Amino acid sequence: QVQLVESGGGLVQTGDSLRLSCAASGLTFSNYHMGWFRQAPGKERESVASISRSGGSTTNFSDSVKGRFTISRDNAKNTLYLQMNSLEPEDTGVYYCAVGSRWGRLPTQPHEYDYWGQGTQVTVSS
Repeated sequence: QVQLVESGGGLVQTGDSLRLSCAASGLTFSNYHMGWFRQAPGKERESVASISRSGGSTTNFSDSVKGRFTISRDNAKNTLYLQMNSLEPEDTGVYYCAVGSRWGRLPTQPHEYDYWGQGTQVTVSS
């Protein structure tokens, strides 16, 4: 069975950096598109970043994080990363990694992903 375990969340101040990790198991990791999502209290789950299968040559970022966040993958370690710089209070939420398809164009919406981790809390204080 597929298992995704996020880590690296925490409490930081505005302007700080944080790197989230997602350890995947139960699948051939390199075959799948992957994504990061977040959900703030009272809000819908939203897309943060996505990365294409294999070499990760294609990436997508939401407008709110573009230029500040970087998504990457290490297929040898079955791990997905999200580097978050210049954090803002609006970045606060539970961050989830998710497994997408292994074909077609890069998916960006939550319903296009099949497996999800338990999430890790990121809190940015002002």
